[in-house]
Parts: sequence; structure tokens; C-alpha cells
Amino acid sequence: MRLTFLGAAGTVTGSRYLLESGEGRHLIDCGLFQGLKALRLRNWDGLGTDPRKIDSVVLTHAHIDHSGYLPLLVRDGFAGKIHCSPATFDLCKLLLPDSGHLQEEEARYANKRGFSKHRPALPLYTVEDAKRALQHFVPVEFDRETPLGGLSFRLLPAGHILGASIVCVTHGKRRVVFSGDLGRMKDAVMHPPTRVTGADYLVVESTYGNRLHLQPDPEKELGEHLARALARGGVVVIPAFAVGRAQELLHFIARLKGRKAIPDVPIYLNSPMAVNATRIFHQYRAEHRLSESECEAACTVAKIVNTPEESRALNLRGGPMIIVSASGMATGGRVVHHIKAFAPEPKNMILFPGFQAAGTRGATMTAGADSVKIHGDYVPVRAEVVRLDGLSAHADYSEILDWLRAFRAPPRQTYVTHGEPAAADELRRRIGEALGWECTVAADMQAVTLR
Repeated sequence: MRLTFLGAAGTVTGSRYLLESGEGRHLIDCGLFQGLKALRLRNWDGLGTDPRKIDSVVLTHAHIDHSGYLPLLVRDGFAGKIHCSPATFDLCKLLLPDSGHLQEEEARYANKRGFSKHRPALPLYTVEDAKRALQHFVPVEFDRETPLGGLSFRLLPAGHILGASIVCVTHGKRRVVFSGDLGRMKDAVMHPPTRVTGADYLVVESTYGNRLHLQPDPEKELGEHLARALARGGVVVIPAFAVGRAQELLHFIARLKGRKAIPDVPIYLNSPMAVNATRIFHQYRAEHRLSESECEAACTVAKIVNTPEESRALNLRGGPMIIVSASGMATGGRVVHHIKAFAPEPKNMILFPGFQAAGTRGATMTAGADSVKIHGDYVPVRAEVVRLDGLSAHADYSEILDWLRAFRAPPRQTYVTHGEPAAADELRRRIGEALGWECTVAADMQAVTLR
């Protein structure tokens, strides 16, 4: 077999791994690059291999940095099947058309305001492209061996978000495991990732490869930040991924409000996709820890903002209030308009609950920038900016090492991916020192033979 790292090498986005055998060519994940401009431009450069010659795709989960290139893949000639867990399919039905919509809206806004260098600005792909990609999906239940053109694969729950999977590929006597994004061992919402006991080759993520989640009680920390900002009459804007993070935040906010740890102020969920994703949590109760009553509380604690007009009206309101809106790194979506409206006022708070990839507005703001570029203009950042790493859905390096210790024997080789360079190299070092494994950081476009 041959494995080529088409993305998520040297960066934390763009997950794309090409696995080739004599019988076929298969992609594990097919995500968009996000963050730094040089990375975003790679989305326009093609996949790095001919989509028409790919036989199938297996998705680890629905997040756009793992699934968001699929509309382009299909548009450019891919005709095979896209395999994933049922929950991942249901979430992709929301995420992919929404991604296409955002691409179209950003192009339309750029043309209207004239801040793009391109005339006209074009979307990377459209809603219709996304809908065509969804026709190729084939849901596969967890822990079911599924043939794949000379190979077979099995999906195991990875925690992280609904439907997130560890992908175990078998070819003859060889086994290749892709961790996908590993969830937390003691997450408030999701179950821990499934223990894997063996692989000949392992591809493991390293988003938090050089960090620990030190906050033992993220709900308490969230409540302290909210209470502080609301007490001064501020607006709290929380950029949150519509899938996973938004539901966890709403769960915590409902609990905080229920025991009066935060003032009784208006709470808005301004992400139609997050609303639908929250409803999906009811459907997949076995995949998470929330009870039916907790799901109901998370669904009802916030007022739903449905229309663009209602969204714009929020920007004219004063505090105190809480707005939860996508996207989680402030790369697009309605939350960008809220940051534009509320970041200049010192009494307000922009609260980022989790990792912010290099080059995103979230990374710029959490690094202490006094302004951020939005729609071609620089917006002053005078509001208090807070980052809550304790709410991350990614395992930290200690949790990753704990997961790896379940292996009965070391893989022949472990490849570290899906991390910024410092995080990936730190995890490589820790795996080598703690476990004694052969371990290397995957390089962009590197191709390796799996014997």
C-alpha cells in the first residue's frame, strides 16, 4: 500500500489522506484548508491527485476541515461512494450546503463592496455543488467491517462530535488506523474515544499535541466570564462551531442559568445550522452523555434567530445579552457581523471556546490584536477577548498518550498529522519518549510505502 498526505501536514486543517493499493485508490477525509491565506488559496489549487481516479472516500467526521472539499471533488469528476457514520451523514446534510451558501454569500458581498482583487469574485463552490456531493454518501454503522475494493474498513466512535470516527483499514494482514479527531476522555457531552489495541501503521492527530487542558471545570470558568461581562452590561459574543461546540455551550449555559450562576439575560442562538444540529442530538442519544431533559434544556435556553433581518437587528441592541453564533474561528458566517458590531466597545466580551487555527480572526484576536480585518476594513478590538481551552473537543497530549497506551504492540510507524508544526513535533517527541515508538511528523505531499 501507499499513503500520501495531501493535507493536514504542517497545519491543522485540510485533512486528506490518499491510500492506494493494487485494487484501488481511496481518500480518508476530504477537507478544506482554513486559516492563513496561503492555506486558503490551496483550496483553489486542486486536490493534488485526479478526482476521477479516486474510487471512494471514507470520512472520519463532518467538520468542514475534514469534509468541506467534497463538493469540489464531485464537481471535478469523482463518481464513487462516500462512506461515513449515519450521524456524520446527517450533519453533512447541514454543513456542506451551508458551506456552499457561505461561499456564495462571501463572493456576493465582496462584489457588492468591491474589496476583492478578483472581478468578479467567485465562490469556491455552490449550494448545488454541495447537494450533488450528498448524493454520493453511503452511511455505515459503527463497528461493521465494510468491503472497499480489495480493502475493508471499520468505523469506531472517536468522541469529539456526533458521528466522529476512528477509521481502521485492513488490507490482507496489514492494518492502518486513522485516529481522525480524538475526543476528550472526560468530556461533558461526548463519550470517550474507543480504545484501539493494534495497528501496523497509525496516523494520529496533534491539534493539542503541545498543550494540556488545565481547567478542571470549564462550566465554572465559563460562568465566571459570563457573569463578569454581563454585570457591566456587556454583550457577550461567542463564536462557536455549529456542530458540537454550540450544543455543549448551550448545555452549560442552561445549567448556569438554572442555578442562577449568571444573570437572567436574553440568550440568542444565531445559527440556523446549529439549531438543526442540536435537534440531531435528540436523534443520536446513544452517542453522547446528555439525557433527554438536558437535550431539551439545551434546545430551549436560547431564542432562535432565524432570518438575516433578525440577525442584523441584534447588532442594534444593547447589553446585557449573550449571542452564540457560527463560525467557531470567526472565519465567516453571522458571527463576523456581530464581532464587527460589538468588538469596538470595551464593556463587551468576545469569548472563543477552543482552538483557533493560525491565520483565522479568532487566532488574531486571542493573540491580543487591537484590530481585526472584516469585509475589507479594520475593526478596532476594545472588547475583552477570552479564550476557553477547557471547552475544546480535542484530546490534549496527555489524553492522546493515554489512548495510545491501549495498543498491545507499537505500530511499525506512527505518523503525526493535523497540528501546527510545534504541536505536531512536540507530540512526536512525547510519543517517542513515553512509549518508545517509531514516530515521525508527516510532511506535506509526502508519500510513504506501507509494507
